[in-house]
Amino acid sequence: MGRERFVVHLPVLASDLDGARRFARAICRALGFLADVDRAETTVSEEDAQHVRHRVYCDLLLSGGRRCPLPADHDGACGRRPPS
Repeated sequence: MGRERFVVHLPVLASDLDGARRFARAICRALGFLADVDRAETTVSEEDAQHVRHRVYCDLLLSGGRRCPLPADHDGACGRRPPS
């Protein structure tokens, strides 16, 4: 029997959409060791408007089948995250 995909909804408090996206990126970094977490598909929404989702990461498909690791609406070209 194959495995199915599910979405886990985890309500958090944030001051605004940017804060919610930062929180979601932190959660993704913390769970990055889990191969089954699909970070590229992470979205956030307001509690009372869950049908309006906002991407956390860029959705562009890069060569090799990977997604751009940069935040949604980033400046510049897609690709690797610059060294910090």
